[in-house]
Amino acid sequence: MEILKCENLRKVYGAGNNQVVALDHIDISIQKGEFVAIVGASGSGKSTLLHILGSVDKPTEGKVVIEGTDISKMNRTQAAIFRRRKVGLVYQFYNLIPTLTVRKNILMPLMLDKRKPNQEYFDQIVRSLGIEDKLDFLPNQLSGGQQQRAAIARSLIYRPALLLADEPTGNLDRKNGEEIIDLLKLSNRNLNQTILLITHDEKVALEADRIITIEDGKIISDQKGR
Repeated sequence: MEILKCENLRKVYGAGNNQVVALDHIDISIQKGEFVAIVGASGSGKSTLLHILGSVDKPTEGKVVIEGTDISKMNRTQAAIFRRRKVGLVYQFYNLIPTLTVRKNILMPLMLDKRKPNQEYFDQIVRSLGIEDKLDFLPNQLSGGQQQRAAIARSLIYRPALLLADEPTGNLDRKNGEEIIDLLKLSNRNLNQTILLITHDEKVALEADRIITIEDGKIISDQKGR
């Protein structure tokens, strides 16, 4: 089942002589349960693509459809609600709220909608990520790897249609980075979670089922990974 489709996606910054084409007519189709890596050098357009897919930014042209909904037509409020409910975001720098416990950070997307968590699913996530004994800690009491695990748990709590991970290992040492990739693979396999991973690290990209390479805002290859 197709869960994400981009058609003729274009993003232009500036105008006239200062115009920069960040994305140049991108077409992508991703099926439910796929683990896809998008690779490219700095400035290739991969982060711009992720921001548009996550409804953080809007395309200049084209459209993005997630689970049948065209998110490129949404206003800012609609996009924020859709993102919270349908798109899990994991960044390089965790973005945990420092004054809230790990438990409350994980549950924040549900709390914003005044929804009660499914306790069995919550327990499954924190147990799988190995942070069940850290739930009452504040983020600054955790290691970098543990904070990223909490960020992944938060991204999964709403059972999102799509999980977008932007350089999730970029702020970690090799051991913790490998563990985070293993955990993403685990959520892909055990929860059938669709994952789109942005990375410049070819070794990380090779862990995905499929590797899309971007250069100068264009897709130059789309091939199978592991």
